[in-house]
Amino acid sequence: MSYLELLELAAPETLVVIAAFVVLAADLFGMRELEPQFRRIIGVMISCVGCIAAIGWMIALPQRADIMGGILVIDPVTQVVKIALLALTILTLLISLDSDFTEHTGEYFALVLLAASGMMFLVSSADILMIFISLELTSISLYVLAAFNKNDGQSAEASLKYFLFGGMSAAFTLFGLSLLYGLSGSTSLSQISAAIHGTRLDPLLILALVMTLVGFGFKVAAAPFHLWAPDVYQGAPAPSAAFIASGSKVAGFIVLARVLATGFAGAEGSAGLLNHLPGWIPLLAIVAGLSMVVGNFAAIVQTSVRRLLAYSAIAHAGYMLLGVMAHGAAGLASLIYYVVTYGLTTLGAFGVVAIVQQQTGGDRLSDFAGLSRRSPGMALCMMVFILSLAGIPPLAGFFGKFYIFSEVLKGNVPGMGIIWLVALAIGLSAVSLYYYLQVLKQIFVAQSQTGTSLRTPVVQEVVLISVALAVITLGCMPEWLIQRLTGAMAVAGL
Repeated sequence: MSYLELLELAAPETLVVIAAFVVLAADLFGMRELEPQFRRIIGVMISCVGCIAAIGWMIALPQRADIMGGILVIDPVTQVVKIALLALTILTLLISLDSDFTEHTGEYFALVLLAASGMMFLVSSADILMIFISLELTSISLYVLAAFNKNDGQSAEASLKYFLFGGMSAAFTLFGLSLLYGLSGSTSLSQISAAIHGTRLDPLLILALVMTLVGFGFKVAAAPFHLWAPDVYQGAPAPSAAFIASGSKVAGFIVLARVLATGFAGAEGSAGLLNHLPGWIPLLAIVAGLSMVVGNFAAIVQTSVRRLLAYSAIAHAGYMLLGVMAHGAAGLASLIYYVVTYGLTTLGAFGVVAIVQQQTGGDRLSDFAGLSRRSPGMALCMMVFILSLAGIPPLAGFFGKFYIFSEVLKGNVPGMGIIWLVALAIGLSAVSLYYYLQVLKQIFVAQSQTGTSLRTPVVQEVVLISVALAVITLGCMPEWLIQRLTGAMAVAGL
């Protein structure tokens, strides 16, 4: 295959990277003397054009390819996920339009685009070497994005913690993947599976499995590897935190599902109470249960809305791990639906938090008091996002949990004893209603201390209303996305 053919197959990622360099050059050579707001507008326009061009390329010229045993995998499923990642990137750029936390707008938008390109390569790879490189491209970009507010010490602290935990997780991931290469002699996930399939779980394979899960556990903020998440969600600039909470979550869970379902095929085991077998499913069951318990109960005592959303994300990581366990076409479709709708919802919630924090100076629950009277539109949007995260029908969050729990209960997970984990998830979903309703209580019941109205930038208001409508639409018509995902998997042969 020639480099030109390879460049054509990787055209969406290439367009995003080109947009990153264009916005960086335009800001450096042509906009340094302009007003910051105008610089942000031009930067957002260039960045969004690059993302839209990438989406248009994938829609107009759908392709299928598997280069060098998984270095780059292009099929309808990966294209759907990449379109979702680009949509979340565009929304992140738009909610950054009125943010004044940095003067280095070109660098900021370039890093957002580079992180997005890393996520796109990540979900398009079935080779452990390419997965690690893509993971580090994404991670390094996000580390810097978390530290972009130089006027806030919390931003630097958040970035340092994120970098230290991320570096440690990268070491675990690399150690686990290197053991897989040593056991199989290949970096392709399918060839690794063929090499270890049918063999007993020898100590090296168990160690490779544990190290890999530990590394990815850090990336998706699952307990007990979650300690970085609350500080990063609270200290990073709000648009950066929104992108970390949405885009990286989507990419992280998709690649985790691929590594386990493909690379460790045949080593699933069983997490049933009466028929326990060693493998990656019982390990995921422990991590999922711990994530749901820690995330939900820790969120109850939070007074910062950002930290509340962080612990909520840890709990949702537990629910998403159930989708990873229900591997198979239907299980993967339910997982993609969940992570995409969750990413959309949490990005919208961070968008509202950014507006409130910018004008009140804080993100405490008391800062949201009387929001329904100060900004009715933002209050209604936040209500949609919070109720969707809580899993209230007919919003998208309800059907995300419904599809995942259904796939587990249908017996797609070895060992029907796993029903104990579904029961735990349902019970803790009820617990989560308490702290979610605390936010809505402040918004709709509590009295504002200032009584002043909240000025909402027009573009951000339009974006957040659009996101809220999308959450409602995907909840009222969940089959629209599920059927497309199922059809894409049939075409891809999954």
